[in-house]
Amino acid sequence: MMTPSEIQRKLDKVLLKVTKPGRYVGGEMNITIKDWTQIKTKVALVFPDIYDIGISNVGLKILYDQVNMRPDALAERAYAPWRDMEEQMRATGIPLYSLETYHQLAEFDLIGFSIPYETLYTNTLNVLDLAGIPIHSNDRDETHPIIIAGGHSTMNPEPMHAFIDAFVIGEGEEVIHDIINVIQAARHDPSSQYSRQAVLRNLAQVPGVYVPCFYDVTYLDDGTVENTFPIIPEAPKLVTKRMVAKLPPPPISFIVPNIEAVHNRVSIEIMRGCTRGCRFCHAGMINRPVRERSVEEVVKAVEAAIDSTGFEELALLSLSSSDYSHILELVTAVGDRFGDKHLAISLPSLRIETVSVDLMDKLRDRRGTGFTLAPEAATERMRRIINKFIPDEQLLETAREIYSRGWTTIKLYFMIGHPSETLEDVQAIADLCKRVLAEGRKVIGFKAKVHAGVSTFVPKPQTPFQWVACDTIEQITLKQNLLKRILHDKNIKLSWTPPEDTMLEAWLSRGDRRISNVIYDAWKKGAKFDAWQEERRYPTWLSAFEDNQMDPSFYTHRPRRTDEIFPWDHITAAVRKKFLFDDFRQSLEGQIRVDCRQHCFACGILPTFNDLRRANPGEYWKCPVIKSPARNVDISLPVVGD
Repeated sequence: MMTPSEIQRKLDKVLLKVTKPGRYVGGEMNITIKDWTQIKTKVALVFPDIYDIGISNVGLKILYDQVNMRPDALAERAYAPWRDMEEQMRATGIPLYSLETYHQLAEFDLIGFSIPYETLYTNTLNVLDLAGIPIHSNDRDETHPIIIAGGHSTMNPEPMHAFIDAFVIGEGEEVIHDIINVIQAARHDPSSQYSRQAVLRNLAQVPGVYVPCFYDVTYLDDGTVENTFPIIPEAPKLVTKRMVAKLPPPPISFIVPNIEAVHNRVSIEIMRGCTRGCRFCHAGMINRPVRERSVEEVVKAVEAAIDSTGFEELALLSLSSSDYSHILELVTAVGDRFGDKHLAISLPSLRIETVSVDLMDKLRDRRGTGFTLAPEAATERMRRIINKFIPDEQLLETAREIYSRGWTTIKLYFMIGHPSETLEDVQAIADLCKRVLAEGRKVIGFKAKVHAGVSTFVPKPQTPFQWVACDTIEQITLKQNLLKRILHDKNIKLSWTPPEDTMLEAWLSRGDRRISNVIYDAWKKGAKFDAWQEERRYPTWLSAFEDNQMDPSFYTHRPRRTDEIFPWDHITAAVRKKFLFDDFRQSLEGQIRVDCRQHCFACGILPTFNDLRRANPGEYWKCPVIKSPARNVDISLPVVGD
């Protein structure tokens, strides 16, 4: 092991040779440093992308706060070095280290990766290699840290099963303490010798933790999964996501980055979960149910966070900020409390049907980064298919109100590649953008602008569209070229997702265990920073598939059988597969499901909530059909099948 002082001495010689050395020195305002020698359990939290992006990750901030509140544990951070720094580290023998105390990652008891999206997979392998830790979990022994991973991408953990010791399925605030307790008990038990295998067996019994080495998979002749099953009695047949009954207080002592980061702002989560039921939306399905923080709690957190950081921008986070029950009251309270601080307020996610005139008036003098709306589709037929029905006139009326209140640019999010989409549906995106711009010109003239962000749909696990196929590169290119040809107005900016990025995301998000070999081979061939367009190596991935004699289209362009067993079926977000399939079937008929706040469709969350509520009787978990904990509402629902 290289000591922290040795690492620092070597860094003195290399930091002047790399861009943005501030990424690698630590010492930021509001970091937590504990006495390494006095702490039982050391946790390294890793975001496998560069510092500029990872420092803003909300999930890592929450875990950093949770772990460091414990007197018997510490949390320190590490990020993926950029290519120039990696080159220097490998040349000089510097292992990947934590920014707080410069201890190399291999010295920690536990390493936790936050992996919100699949294009971080090769970076995760690269981080392990830079840390001097075996890439494959079955090559590690008692001298190595336990490697865990969480984040939205891990709702299908199978593509990374060979590299991660244990996955956290769901929310991390409580389960991180359970994991630390298991590791701490094993490492400090005087009656027995530390055993990595014993730790993993104990972790497999923690609700919401999936230990892949204790499961096996069989396949049918057509290559699809026949069964995924546990091979030890301690491992459950079905791993249900971990949920917190009540959102804990949000972090308020944010680390202030050394350099310009992607988000230099206070970020407070005001609500978790969504009741809208958009059929393409992975986050909306896996983050159920809705839980809200009170206005008072949010305002107090904002005040404390601004005082501790000096940030001048505030982001009120949720999947649908305008659906927060008290959004007007909250924005008013924040405006009244911080009126003299010129605080810019950002609501990153606003729904067209809930963007009221009152809300726009409240935001008018406190606007931050602009006004964004997400119609997702531009025809009534497509909106019914995806369960996001918004009449055009409602969108145009909202646009008029936005422009009239001083905004000059409206960003519209659309998605191409939805099931049953035609070129006419794509043409409608361009037509709608032009109509929105025309409304703006009526109000503010040629200052009006539209930014159309057009991503490409990937049918994600745990959603009603997990049965459908992804568009081919040829189809995606045809649709994008159509939009590029039509949207040539200088006041309309068009951005899109490269088709190759869509293919990679689809392979990795819908893959089974066999994909792990492809990931490993692609990394060995040089793939990393796959989320960066200038770094993407699409031919490398195709070569890795070929080396493993696998057809990538098997994971992207093949519609799933209605009775198919998915690679992720032994993992559940507590939303039943039967509910998802019924919703998929309704999409084929263009049927709309109303907001869950209006009607409960027995998706499966409530029975799971009942179990959690019985286990935690002192907590109250907000659900759309529960108006108040004092009303004594019977929320028991029949089980309608798996």
